[in-house]
Amino acid sequence: MALAARLVSRSRQLYSAQAALVNGGANQVRSYAKEAAPSERPPVNGDDLLKGIFYEVKKKFETALGVLKKEKITIDPDDPAEVSRYAQVMKTVREKAGLLSDSQRIKYTIDTFTSGIPDARTYLNTLQELRVKHGLIDYLGIEPLMMEALEKVEKDIKKPLLRSDKKNMALLTAEFDKIQKKLGISTKDLPKVEDKLEMEIAKSELTELKKEVVEAMETQLKREEFKDEEMPDVRKLDIRNIQPKLDLGATPIQSV
Repeated sequence: MALAARLVSRSRQLYSAQAALVNGGANQVRSYAKEAAPSERPPVNGDDLLKGIFYEVKKKFETALGVLKKEKITIDPDDPAEVSRYAQVMKTVREKAGLLSDSQRIKYTIDTFTSGIPDARTYLNTLQELRVKHGLIDYLGIEPLMMEALEKVEKDIKKPLLRSDKKNMALLTAEFDKIQKKLGISTKDLPKVEDKLEMEIAKSELTELKKEVVEAMETQLKREEFKDEEMPDVRKLDIRNIQPKLDLGATPIQSV
């Protein structure tokens, strides 16, 4: 159908995988920039550094597209099998393109936003803000328990707890260990927790993808040229029909 073909080529959300790739590349710009001009090499100017970063991201982008052109993604967030399939495809994209996983990006974000925080209370509050911002749910209610543990330690030491205070931070760590034991959380279960997180993120991305595609179809159906068209089933759209390419001119990304 003409409508389905246009939607596949134009819907911005159908590029979500590519957009995620670009964001993932941006997350690695800082580390790449450091590698681009190590101390044992002569200094490079800003233009050369930016060119190096651009071509590195471009390389990762093209690697990811090579995977996405081969793998079938069905836009059906209500089907656990399709959610799992989508998560696996995106995992393959990350592995081949050398990108961070969602869990790794979250860790990177936490490390970045908390690196200069001196006290434990601000640190825990920042963690909560980051969790809310990224749409993650504290299913087990761990945050209130962690804050209660901090309250207990600070009450005992009669002062705010600084992260540099190794002795008293050990007291807080011991309290956290008690919380984990109480909730039945073990470090050996962390891979399972990460897998569950990846599935939740995959479902959320597919849900948003479906929403954007449906909105795009509804908008297109209002056009005179599509007045006789029927709404396509989003599950039948095939994003492998998209053939984007990188253009080193004014427009970085375009479809053909």
